[in-house]
Amino acid sequence: MVNGKYRIVSHEEIGSGYRYLVFEAPEMAAQLEPGQFVHVKVPSLEPTALRRPFSVFDAEGGNVTVLYKTVGRGTAALNASREGDYVEVMGPLGHGFPSKCAGEALLVGGGYGVAPLHFLAKRLVATSAASAVKLFVGGRTATDLLALDRFEKLGIQVFASTNDGSVGVKGFAVVPLDDEIGRIREKGAKFELFTCGPDGLLKAVADRAVSLGVPGWISMDRHMVCGVGACYACIQKTVRGNSRCCIEGPVFAATDLVWG
Repeated sequence: MVNGKYRIVSHEEIGSGYRYLVFEAPEMAAQLEPGQFVHVKVPSLEPTALRRPFSVFDAEGGNVTVLYKTVGRGTAALNASREGDYVEVMGPLGHGFPSKCAGEALLVGGGYGVAPLHFLAKRLVATSAASAVKLFVGGRTATDLLALDRFEKLGIQVFASTNDGSVGVKGFAVVPLDDEIGRIREKGAKFELFTCGPDGLLKAVADRAVSLGVPGWISMDRHMVCGVGACYACIQKTVRGNSRCCIEGPVFAATDLVWG
C-alpha cells in the first residue's frame, strides 16, 4: 500500500453524472489487483473531511482510472479537479477477485458497479485465465449502462438489459444471465460468477451461485470510512461473524455471505 499526491492525467465526464478520473501513480498501479479499491482525499474539501473510496476501473501504463458518479458533497467537490491538479490517494486497499477462473467467467454488473468488473475482464482476457469472459450489465435506462465500449474493445460478449427496455432485454441483468447459465449447463461446461452493483443484484447472483454449487465472487458496496479496518463502519455479516469490507472484502465468496 502507498499513499501520496498524484497528478491528474484526465478527468472526463461521460454523461448523467458519471466521470472517469485518471491519475498518474506507477507504484500503485503496479500493485493493484481487480476488485481492490483506493481511498481519495478530495482536494477542495476541508482538511477534516473523510476520504472517499472508489473501485478501480483500470490500472495500466502507470495510470490508475476510477469511474464514479456524483452522488454527494464529496464527489461534487471532486468534479472541480482538473488535468494537472494533484489528488491524494491511498491504495491498493482490500481483498480483490481471484486471479483465475475455472471455465467461463460470467461478470454481472449494475450502474457504476461495472468499474471493478472492467479491470477484472481486462486481466482475465490478458492472462487467458478463463475460457471465455461475458458481461451481463443492467440499468434503469440507457444512460445507466456504462463503459460498454470499453468492454467490447476487450473482445468480450456484452449482454445489456434495462428496466425500461430502452437498450437490450427489458428487465434486470439476471434475465439474460439465467438464459446463458442454462446454455452453459446444457453443454456441461464450468463457469464462475463475479458481480458488483446494488445489493439486490448482489444477493440475486450470490443465491444463484450457492444454489447451483458454482463459485461466486461478490463485491460488496459499503461505506468504507477509514479504508484500513480501524473504524468498523463497513461491517458485513458472514458465516465467520462480522467482517470488514475494507480488509476481508470488498470481495467475498458467495458461500461466506449472510444476508439480512
